[in-house]
Amino acid sequence: MPVIVVGYVPKVQGKAALRLAAEEAKRRKASLVVVNSHRGGRDFDGDDAIESEAQLEEVRGHLRDAEVEFQIRQLVRGLDPAEDLVNIAKETSADLIVIGLRRRSPVGKLILGSNAQRILLDAPCPVLAVKATE
Repeated sequence: MPVIVVGYVPKVQGKAALRLAAEEAKRRKASLVVVNSHRGGRDFDGDDAIESEAQLEEVRGHLRDAEVEFQIRQLVRGLDPAEDLVNIAKETSADLIVIGLRRRSPVGKLILGSNAQRILLDAPCPVLAVKATE
């Protein structure tokens, strides 16, 4: 069965990526691996874990309703989200990675977006970038 890996954050770009990944999984009869990656450390405490789990429960409901085979991997291990996504794509022999993008200011383009760039350059499979609508 084909595998699609999607990077999920509870923001507009993550929701756009999840929505499109679910549609693509259904179309391809593929399983979906949802990756929610946090760097951890002091910035991710018990309250953050509870909030994150509630957000992922919403994702589970959405994917059950979409009738898509899925698994969710919430990672808090200190790696960059790009590294986690690429590693899981390699581990699962993914056929596709789906990521969400958002508009950035000219200055933001210089210092942000490095995760998307790393995923595009390091991915072991095609990457579908979804532009989030506000």
